[in-house]
Amino acid sequence: MPKKAKTYKGKSLAPGGGGRTQKVVDALMKQGMSEEQAQAIAAKQGREKYGDEKFNKMAQAGRKRAKKRGK
Repeated sequence: MPKKAKTYKGKSLAPGGGGRTQKVVDALMKQGMSEEQAQAIAAKQGREKYGDEKFNKMAQAGRKRAKKRGK
């Protein structure tokens, strides 16, 4: 059985890691949507799945990690 990748474009596939969202964004962009539209749709799906409060906490943690890494 092949191993599953743990990252996607340098982002973790664990909840809150950003990798799952990036996969959705890339798939939507391949369908002809702009990056902004794709990100909005991915965020809406994340909010539906996790709820506003948890989604915002994960986003805040991601921004904190990005700032720490210097991005």
